Amino acid sequence: MKKQAGLIVLSATLMAGLLAGCGSNSGSSTDKKDASAGNQTANSPKVTFKLAHTGSDTHQYNIAAEAFKKSLEEKSKGAMEVKIYSNAKLGSEKDAVEGVQNGTIDMTTLAADSSLANVVPEMNVFGIPFLFKGKEHVYGVLDGEIGKSLLKKVDEKGMVGLGYWEVGFRNMTTKNKAVVKPEDMKGLKIRVQPAPVWNEFMKSLEANPTPVNFNELYSALEQGVVDGQENPIATIMSMKFYEVQKQLALTNHTYTPAAVIASKKFMNSLNDEQKQWVQEAVQAATASARKTLADAETKSLEELKTKGVNITKPDAEAFTAVTKDVSKAVADKVPQDLIEKIKAAAK
Repeated sequence: MKKQAGLIVLSATLMAGLLAGCGSNSGSSTDKKDASAGNQTANSPKVTFKLAHTGSDTHQYNIAAEAFKKSLEEKSKGAMEVKIYSNAKLGSEKDAVEGVQNGTIDMTTLAADSSLANVVPEMNVFGIPFLFKGKEHVYGVLDGEIGKSLLKKVDEKGMVGLGYWEVGFRNMTTKNKAVVKPEDMKGLKIRVQPAPVWNEFMKSLEANPTPVNFNELYSALEQGVVDGQENPIATIMSMKFYEVQKQLALTNHTYTPAAVIASKKFMNSLNDEQKQWVQEAVQAATASARKTLADAETKSLEELKTKGVNITKPDAEAFTAVTKDVSKAVADKVPQDLIEKIKAAAK
C-alpha cells in the first residue's frame, strides 16, 4: 500500500509540472513571478512582448507606441509589458509585416499604404491623391465602418488589425528645386513607398518613382540617390530630412494612417481580459497621438523656416487635375466602391 501511495503522489507531482508548463507563448516572453511580487496571480504570468517600427525615437510611430505602452502597462497594473524596438532595429517595414505574419514579431505599426498594401491591396486607397478633404473626413473614415472593414482585410491575411495611429497629411520636399505647379515635378527622382499606387502617382506628375526603404531614406537624400521625397511635417522634423531637403511644398496630397497590426500567434496567447487591455490601449494611443501631433504642427512649420527651409503653397487644383486618373490605374487593387464610400463620408 505504501508503494502504491508513493506512485500516486509521484504521478500527481508530474501532472502538476506538466500543467504548469502549458500556455507559454514563443512570440512573447513571460515572467512567472509570485503574485506577491506584483499585481497578478500565479496563474496569470507577466506577458512581455515586442512592438517594432522603423521610425526614430521622435517619429509619429514612436509617439503613439510610447502612449500605447504607458496605457497598457497602467491598465494591466504591470501584468503586461511592451518592449519597443524603434529605428528599424528589427528590420524594414516589409520585414515587420513578414515578422507579424509568421509570429516572430508580436506587433508593429507602419504606413498603411506602404509594405502593408502589398499584402492587403485595399490599403493602396490611402495613396490615392486628394481623396481626403481634411482631418475630420479622415477620422470619420478611420474610426467608422470603412476603417473597420479595412482592418478585417488585415485579419484575412493572417494578422490582426487593431487600429490606426497618426502619420498625417503628406507634403513634397526637394533638395533645391521649389515646387509650385505640377510641371515642377517633371524628371525628378522622388522616393516612393513600395506600393503600386505610389508609382502611378509619381508617373502622373512625370516624376521618376524610386522605391527606398524608409530607414534608408535620409542617406538616399543626402547622397543624391533621389532628388526628393514626400512625408508629413512631423516626419520631416523627426527624421531630420530638412538637413538635406531645403524646399517644402505644402501639397497635402494624401493622408497616411499608421496601421497597428499584431500577430495571430501573439493575440491567441492572450486571455479575453488581456486582449481587451490591448485594444483599449491602442485606442488611447490613437487619441493621444492625434492631439500631440496636431499641437506640434504649426510650431514645426515655424521651426523649419528657421532651419533655412523654403516653404511654398502649390496650386492644389492643378495637382488634383493632373493626378485624377491614379485611382483608375490601381482599380485592380482598390475597389471603386471603396473610393466612393470614402468620398461620400466627406459629406
